[in-house]
Amino acid sequence: MNRKLTRLSQRYQAALRKHLKQGARADLQAALRLGRQAVALGLETLELAQIHERAFATLELSSRKDDLIKRAELFFAEALTPIEKTHRAALKANAQLHQVSRKLSRRTVDLAASHRPLKKGIIQRKTAEEELRKSGKHYAKLLRESHHLERHLRHLTHWILSAQEVERKKISRELQDEVAQTLLGINVRLLTLKKAAKGNTANLKREIANTQQVVEDSVQSINRFARELKIHQPA
Repeated sequence: MNRKLTRLSQRYQAALRKHLKQGARADLQAALRLGRQAVALGLETLELAQIHERAFATLELSSRKDDLIKRAELFFAEALTPIEKTHRAALKANAQLHQVSRKLSRRTVDLAASHRPLKKGIIQRKTAEEELRKSGKHYAKLLRESHHLERHLRHLTHWILSAQEVERKKISRELQDEVAQTLLGINVRLLTLKKAAKGNTANLKREIANTQQVVEDSVQSINRFARELKIHQPA
C-alpha cells in the first residue's frame, strides 16, 4: 500500500507540474484520472490534500505566483471529484442502512432474550454434572445436548457476523464477546467430562475430544473475524 501511495504521489507531482507549464490551454483529464486512482486506493480528501500540498511545495514558482496557485487549486478540485462522488453514494447507502439498523436493534433485543435461557440451561447442566458422571449413558446424553447447543450457537454466531457487516460499530463487540463466553463455557464443561470419562469407552472420549476441537475452532474463527473487523473498520 505504501508503494502504491508513493507512486500515486509521484504521478500527481509530475501531472501537476505539466499542467501548470501548459498554462491556460491545459485540460483537467489528468487530475480526474489521478482522483479515480486515489479512490481505488481508498484515499480520503485529507490524504489527497496532503499529496497535493507536497507536490505544490516542490514547484519553483515564477513571478506569476497567484495565477499558478489558482490553476493548481482547480487541478486539485478536479482530482477530488471522484472522492466526492463516492461520499455522496455512501450517504445514500447510509440512509438505507439506517432503516436496517432499526430492525437490527429490535432483533438484538430478541437475541439477548434468547441468550438468557441458554445461560440458564448451562447452569442447570453444571448442577446435574455430578449425577451424569455415574453412567456412560448419561455422558452420551450430555454430549448430544452439547452438540445441539453448539449448533444453536453456530446459528447465532452466523447471524452475529452478518449483523456486524451492517452495524459493526454499534453491536458487534458486545455480541461477539457474549458468544465467545458461551463457547468457552461449553469448552470448560467438555474438559471436565473428558477427565471424568477415563473409565468409559474410547469412542466416547474421542467424540468428546472432537467436540472440544470444534468449539475451539469456533472461538478462533470469531477472534479472527474480530481482528479483520478492526482492520477494515473505517476511521
